[in-house]
Amino acid sequence: MQLIWLRSDLRLHDNTALSAAAARGPTVAVYLLSPQQWLEHDDAPCKVDFWLRNLRELNRALGDLNIPLLIRNASHWDEAPKVLLEMCRQLKVDAVHVNEEYGVHESRRDAAVAQTLNANGIDFHSYLDQLLFKPGTVLTRTGTYFQVFSQFRKVCYDRLRGSLPSLVAAPAAQAPLAINKENIPTSVDGFETPSESLRTLWPAGEAEARRRLDTFADAQIDYYKDERDFPAKPGTSQLSAYLAAGVISPRQCLHAALQTNQGEFESGKVGAVTWINELLWREFYKHILVGYPRVSRHRAFRPETEALAWRNAPEELLAWQEARTGLPIIDAAMRQLLETGWMHNRLRMVVAMFLTKNLLIDWREGERFFMRHLIDGDLAANNGGWQWSSSTGTDSAPYFRIFNPLSQSEKFDAEGVFIKHWLPELAGLNKKEVHNPANLGGLFGVADYPSPIVNLSTSRQRALAAFKSLPSRQQAGGHHE
Repeated sequence: MQLIWLRSDLRLHDNTALSAAAARGPTVAVYLLSPQQWLEHDDAPCKVDFWLRNLRELNRALGDLNIPLLIRNASHWDEAPKVLLEMCRQLKVDAVHVNEEYGVHESRRDAAVAQTLNANGIDFHSYLDQLLFKPGTVLTRTGTYFQVFSQFRKVCYDRLRGSLPSLVAAPAAQAPLAINKENIPTSVDGFETPSESLRTLWPAGEAEARRRLDTFADAQIDYYKDERDFPAKPGTSQLSAYLAAGVISPRQCLHAALQTNQGEFESGKVGAVTWINELLWREFYKHILVGYPRVSRHRAFRPETEALAWRNAPEELLAWQEARTGLPIIDAAMRQLLETGWMHNRLRMVVAMFLTKNLLIDWREGERFFMRHLIDGDLAANNGGWQWSSSTGTDSAPYFRIFNPLSQSEKFDAEGVFIKHWLPELAGLNKKEVHNPANLGGLFGVADYPSPIVNLSTSRQRALAAFKSLPSRQQAGGHHE
C-alpha cells in the first residue's frame, strides 16, 4: 500500500507525489489538520477555509479514482511522525510520498517523519513539485544562492532553454479498497468561517483554477504588463491563492503562458514574458527561504538592518490595520485585504512602504498582519515582498527610494475608481480631490473620513535619517516594480 500525504498540493493533475504513489500500487491519501501549527504560522482563517473547501473538491475527484482521502489530527507538526506511523501500521503502508515544502519548520517536520518511518521499515519519498527548479540547483559561480533576482532569472532562462519541466499525468482509477470514506470537516477550531461574499470570490477546485488560468492566458495576458499595475482593472491572473494551496502548479502556469507565446519566455509577447517573470519571482523567494533560513525565523535578510530604530507606535499601527490612516489609497487597499483576503500587488508595495518608511514601524508587524488576512499567504513571497519594501531584504528597494502614496495613487488610480469602490464615503469627491481629501481643509473635508495620521514629507526625512545611521549603510540594490 502507498500513502500520499497531501499538504500544499491539493490537486489531481500534475501532482508529482500523487502520480508516483499511484504508479507503484494501491494508494491512500491523507491530510493532517494542524490548527495549533497554523495559528503559530499566522495562517489566515480564509486560507484555512480555502484549504478545506479545496479538500472537499479533491475528495470527490479522488473518489472517482477509488483513492480514499483520510483526515487525521496532528495539532502541532511535532505530532506528525507518531500520527503517520500509526496510520501506516494500520493500513500496512510500504511507502509514504510527499511533495517537498521549504520553510524551516516544514523541512524539520519532513525530516522527523522520514526518520521515524525509516526506523520502522517504511520508505519516505519526496519530490520536487511546487517549484520549477530544486533549491540548491540554481547557484552562482561560487556555489552560493543568488541574492539578486535578475541574475537568478538569467540562470533559470538558461535551464528552461535546455529543457522545460514537463507535466505529470494524473493517476488512473484503481480497484476499490476496503476503506470507509471520511467526511472532510467544514471548519477547524480557532479559525472562524469567512463571509459568504469572500468565499464567492474564491471558488474551490481545480476546474476553477484551470478556468482562471485559461481565461487569463487567452484574454488577459497580452495586456498584463500594461494593466497589472492598475488596481481598478482586472489585469492580474487571480491565481495566487490557487498556486499557494497547490490547486494548480507552476508548471501548468508556465506551459499555459508559453503556449500563448509560441514557446518563448524571453521574447514575443511582453505580457507573457512579464507573467513568466512573476512565476520566477515566486521561485526566487522560495530558494531564498532554503538558502538563507534566517528569513524563515523572522530575521532581516540584510543583518545590518536588524539595528534599525523602528518606532513603537501602537495607535498608528492600529490605524493602518483598520484602514483609517487618512490616505485614501492606503485605506482602500487595506479594506480590499480585510474584505476579500487579497490585495493588488502594486498596493502591497505601497502600503508596506507606508508602514515601514512613513510610519517607521517594523516590517514584521506588517508581514504578520498580511499573513493573518491573506488567502494567498505564502511565507516566502510575503516575507520577500515585505523585506523588499522595507529595504531589509534581497535585491531590495534602495532605502532612499520611498513610494509617495499620493503620487502612486494619482498614477495608478487616476480617476479614483478603486478608491471610491472601497471608500464609498469619498464617492462625492472629484478625481483631483479623492487622492488627498485633507487638501480640502477642515470645513470642506469629508465628515466621516479621518485626517492623515502622518506628514508624508517629514516622515520621509525621519526614515532616511534612521537608515543613514545604520552601521554599514546598505548599497542601493536592484529593484522590482
